[in-house]
Amino acid sequence: MRASELIEQNNQKREFLTEENEKYYSNLMIYIRTRLSLSEQQSEEVLMEMLEHLIEGQHDGKTARDIFGNDPKGYADEIISQLPPEEKRDLVKFFGQITINLIGWFLVMRSIAILLIGLTQEVDTTEYILPTIILVALILLLVALGVKVIFTLINRSAFDENTNEKMQMIKAGLYGAVEFLVIIVASYFIKDFGPSFEFPWTVSLGIGAILLLISWLMKKSINYNPSAP
Repeated sequence: MRASELIEQNNQKREFLTEENEKYYSNLMIYIRTRLSLSEQQSEEVLMEMLEHLIEGQHDGKTARDIFGNDPKGYADEIISQLPPEEKRDLVKFFGQITINLIGWFLVMRSIAILLIGLTQEVDTTEYILPTIILVALILLLVALGVKVIFTLINRSAFDENTNEKMQMIKAGLYGAVEFLVIIVASYFIKDFGPSFEFPWTVSLGIGAILLLISWLMKKSINYNPSAP
Protein backbone atom coordinates (compact mmCIF):
# COMPACT_ATOMS: atom_id res chain seq x y z
CA MET A 1 0.00 0.00 0.00
CA ARG A 2 1.32 3.43 -0.92
CA ALA A 3 2.29 5.96 1.73
CA SER A 4 -0.44 8.34 0.55
CA GLU A 5 -3.05 5.61 1.05
CA LEU A 6 -1.69 4.82 4.50
CA ILE A 7 -1.92 8.50 5.42
CA GLU A 8 -5.54 8.61 4.28
CA GLN A 9 -6.40 5.50 6.30
CA ASN A 10 -4.54 6.92 9.28
CA ASN A 11 -6.65 10.08 9.14
CA GLN A 12 -9.83 8.00 9.11
CA LYS A 13 -8.86 5.59 11.88
CA ARG A 14 -7.68 8.33 14.25
CA GLU A 15 -11.31 9.38 14.55
CA PHE A 16 -11.90 6.25 16.65
CA LEU A 17 -9.47 7.41 19.34
CA THR A 18 -10.46 9.16 22.53
CA GLU A 19 -9.35 12.76 22.89
CA GLU A 20 -6.52 11.82 25.25
CA ASN A 21 -5.26 8.97 23.07
CA GLU A 22 -5.58 11.04 19.90
CA LYS A 23 -3.44 13.81 21.36
CA TYR A 24 -0.78 11.35 22.50
CA TYR A 25 -0.71 9.54 19.17
CA SER A 26 -0.80 12.73 17.09
CA ASN A 27 2.29 14.03 18.88
CA LEU A 28 4.08 10.78 18.07
CA MET A 29 2.91 10.97 14.47
CA ILE A 30 3.98 14.59 13.97
CA TYR A 31 7.35 13.96 15.59
CA ILE A 32 8.07 11.04 13.28
CA ARG A 33 6.65 12.59 10.11
CA THR A 34 8.70 15.76 10.45
CA ARG A 35 11.90 13.72 10.19
CA LEU A 36 12.23 14.14 6.44
CA SER A 37 15.34 11.96 6.27
CA LEU A 38 13.32 8.85 7.17
CA SER A 39 11.66 6.55 4.67
CA GLU A 40 8.12 7.85 4.29
CA GLN A 41 6.79 4.43 3.32
CA GLN A 42 8.32 2.68 6.32
CA SER A 43 7.33 5.51 8.66
CA GLU A 44 3.69 5.37 7.59
CA GLU A 45 3.60 1.58 7.91
CA VAL A 46 4.94 1.79 11.47
CA LEU A 47 2.54 4.60 12.34
CA MET A 48 -0.36 2.52 11.05
CA GLU A 49 0.74 -0.48 13.12
CA MET A 50 0.97 1.74 16.20
CA LEU A 51 -2.47 3.20 15.54
CA GLU A 52 -4.11 -0.19 15.09
CA HIS A 53 -2.40 -1.44 18.26
CA LEU A 54 -3.67 1.62 20.12
CA ILE A 55 -7.24 1.16 18.87
CA GLU A 56 -7.21 -2.48 19.99
CA GLY A 57 -5.85 -1.50 23.39
CA GLN A 58 -8.43 1.25 23.71
CA HIS A 59 -11.19 -1.33 23.24
CA ASP A 60 -9.72 -3.14 26.25
CA GLY A 61 -9.83 0.03 28.33
CA LYS A 62 -6.16 0.95 27.96
CA THR A 63 -4.76 4.40 27.30
CA ALA A 64 -1.91 5.38 25.01
CA ARG A 65 0.31 5.83 28.05
CA ASP A 66 -0.52 2.30 29.19
CA ILE A 67 0.54 0.96 25.80
CA PHE A 68 3.45 3.17 24.76
CA GLY A 69 4.65 4.46 28.13
CA ASN A 70 4.95 7.79 29.91
CA ASP A 71 7.87 8.99 27.79
CA PRO A 72 6.40 9.49 24.30
CA LYS A 73 9.47 11.34 23.02
CA GLY A 74 11.78 8.57 24.16
CA TYR A 75 9.50 5.99 22.58
CA ALA A 76 9.38 7.97 19.33
CA ASP A 77 13.17 8.32 19.29
CA GLU A 78 13.46 4.56 19.69
CA ILE A 79 11.11 4.03 16.73
CA ILE A 80 13.04 6.56 14.64
CA SER A 81 16.34 4.81 15.37
CA GLN A 82 14.92 1.64 13.81
CA LEU A 83 13.50 3.25 10.68
CA PRO A 84 15.59 3.23 7.49
CA PRO A 85 16.53 6.48 5.77
CA GLU A 86 14.73 7.57 2.65
CA GLU A 87 16.35 6.23 -0.50
CA LYS A 88 18.42 8.83 -2.35
CA ARG A 89 16.41 8.16 -5.50
CA ASP A 90 13.18 9.02 -3.68
CA LEU A 91 14.72 12.13 -2.13
CA VAL A 92 15.83 13.35 -5.55
CA LYS A 93 12.34 12.77 -6.93
CA PHE A 94 10.76 14.47 -3.91
CA PHE A 95 12.87 17.62 -4.08
CA GLY A 96 12.75 17.58 -7.88
CA GLN A 97 8.97 17.57 -7.76
CA ILE A 98 8.93 20.49 -5.32
CA THR A 99 11.41 22.45 -7.45
CA ILE A 100 9.42 21.94 -10.64
CA ASN A 101 6.22 22.86 -8.80
CA LEU A 102 7.71 26.10 -7.47
CA ILE A 103 9.12 27.11 -10.85
CA GLY A 104 5.75 26.32 -12.44
CA TRP A 105 3.89 28.55 -9.99
CA PHE A 106 6.56 31.24 -10.39
CA LEU A 107 5.95 31.33 -14.15
CA VAL A 108 2.16 31.29 -13.75
CA MET A 109 2.26 34.16 -11.23
CA ARG A 110 4.64 36.05 -13.53
CA SER A 111 2.12 35.69 -16.35
CA ILE A 112 -0.73 36.95 -14.19
CA ALA A 113 1.34 39.91 -12.97
CA ILE A 114 2.32 40.90 -16.52
CA LEU A 115 -1.29 40.57 -17.68
CA LEU A 116 -2.67 42.71 -14.84
CA ILE A 117 0.03 45.39 -15.02
CA GLY A 118 -0.34 45.43 -18.79
CA LEU A 119 -3.90 46.67 -18.37
CA THR A 120 -2.61 50.07 -17.25
CA GLN A 121 0.87 50.34 -18.73
CA GLU A 122 3.28 48.73 -21.14
CA VAL A 123 5.30 45.89 -19.63
CA ASP A 124 8.82 44.95 -20.68
CA THR A 125 8.83 41.15 -21.03
CA THR A 126 12.56 40.91 -21.66
CA GLU A 127 14.23 38.37 -19.39
CA TYR A 128 17.95 38.20 -18.68
CA ILE A 129 19.07 34.61 -18.29
CA LEU A 130 21.76 34.90 -15.60
CA PRO A 131 19.90 37.25 -13.21
CA THR A 132 16.78 35.09 -13.57
CA ILE A 133 18.73 31.93 -12.73
CA ILE A 134 20.25 33.62 -9.68
CA LEU A 135 16.86 34.84 -8.45
CA VAL A 136 15.13 31.48 -8.97
CA ALA A 137 18.00 29.68 -7.21
CA LEU A 138 17.71 32.11 -4.29
CA ILE A 139 13.96 31.52 -4.04
CA LEU A 140 14.41 27.74 -4.06
CA LEU A 141 17.11 27.97 -1.40
CA LEU A 142 14.97 30.15 0.84
CA VAL A 143 11.98 27.86 0.41
CA ALA A 144 14.10 24.83 1.34
CA LEU A 145 15.38 26.64 4.43
CA GLY A 146 11.86 27.72 5.28
CA VAL A 147 10.56 24.15 5.13
CA LYS A 148 13.42 23.01 7.36
CA VAL A 149 12.78 25.79 9.89
CA ILE A 150 9.02 25.14 10.04
CA PHE A 151 9.46 21.38 10.37
CA THR A 152 12.06 21.92 13.08
CA LEU A 153 9.67 24.16 15.02
CA ILE A 154 6.90 21.57 14.74
CA ASN A 155 9.23 18.72 15.68
CA ARG A 156 10.57 20.47 18.78
CA SER A 157 7.12 21.43 20.02
CA ALA A 158 5.51 18.00 19.51
CA PHE A 159 5.81 16.91 23.16
CA ASP A 160 6.09 20.31 24.81
CA GLU A 161 2.97 20.90 26.87
CA ASN A 162 3.94 24.56 27.30
CA THR A 163 4.19 25.27 23.59
CA ASN A 164 2.42 28.45 22.55
CA GLU A 165 0.91 27.68 19.14
CA LYS A 166 0.33 31.35 18.39
CA MET A 167 3.97 32.10 19.10
CA GLN A 168 5.02 29.27 16.81
CA MET A 169 2.83 30.70 14.06
CA ILE A 170 4.30 34.15 14.63
CA LYS A 171 7.83 32.76 14.35
CA ALA A 172 6.97 30.98 11.11
CA GLY A 173 5.26 34.11 9.80
CA LEU A 174 8.24 36.30 10.66
CA TYR A 175 10.59 33.92 8.92
CA GLY A 176 8.36 33.98 5.84
CA ALA A 177 8.29 37.79 5.92
CA VAL A 178 12.09 37.94 6.16
CA GLU A 179 12.41 35.56 3.21
CA PHE A 180 10.02 37.69 1.16
CA LEU A 181 11.99 40.83 2.05
CA VAL A 182 15.25 39.15 1.02
CA ILE A 183 13.75 38.25 -2.37
CA ILE A 184 12.46 41.80 -2.90
CA VAL A 185 15.83 43.33 -1.98
CA ALA A 186 17.69 40.83 -4.17
CA SER A 187 15.37 41.59 -7.09
CA TYR A 188 16.14 45.28 -6.70
CA PHE A 189 19.91 44.95 -6.50
CA ILE A 190 20.48 42.21 -9.07
CA LYS A 191 21.15 44.17 -12.23
CA ASP A 192 20.23 43.05 -15.72
CA PHE A 193 23.23 41.64 -17.52
CA GLY A 194 24.20 38.94 -19.97
CA PRO A 195 22.11 37.41 -22.75
CA SER A 196 18.39 38.10 -22.84
CA PHE A 197 15.26 37.01 -24.68
CA GLU A 198 11.63 38.00 -25.05
CA PHE A 199 9.38 36.01 -22.72
CA PRO A 200 5.72 37.05 -23.21
CA TRP A 201 3.11 36.16 -20.62
CA THR A 202 1.44 33.61 -22.90
CA VAL A 203 4.63 31.56 -23.20
CA SER A 204 5.32 31.93 -19.48
CA LEU A 205 1.80 30.73 -18.67
CA GLY A 206 2.08 27.77 -21.03
CA ILE A 207 5.43 26.60 -19.69
CA GLY A 208 4.25 27.14 -16.11
CA ALA A 209 1.14 25.03 -16.72
CA ILE A 210 3.23 22.25 -18.27
CA LEU A 211 5.62 22.26 -15.31
CA LEU A 212 2.71 22.09 -12.86
CA LEU A 213 1.32 19.12 -14.77
CA ILE A 214 4.72 17.40 -14.67
CA SER A 215 4.94 18.14 -10.95
CA TRP A 216 1.50 16.62 -10.38
CA LEU A 217 2.41 13.49 -12.32
CA MET A 218 5.67 13.17 -10.38
CA LYS A 219 3.82 13.51 -7.08
CA LYS A 220 1.41 10.77 -8.11
CA SER A 221 4.30 8.43 -8.89
CA ILE A 222 6.61 9.19 -5.95
CA ASN A 223 5.01 6.65 -3.63
CA TYR A 224 4.05 4.17 -6.32
CA ASN A 225 4.59 0.58 -5.31
CA PRO A 226 4.09 -1.99 -8.11
CA SER A 227 3.57 -4.77 -5.59
CA ALA A 228 0.86 -2.92 -3.70
CA PRO A 229 -2.61 -4.50 -3.89
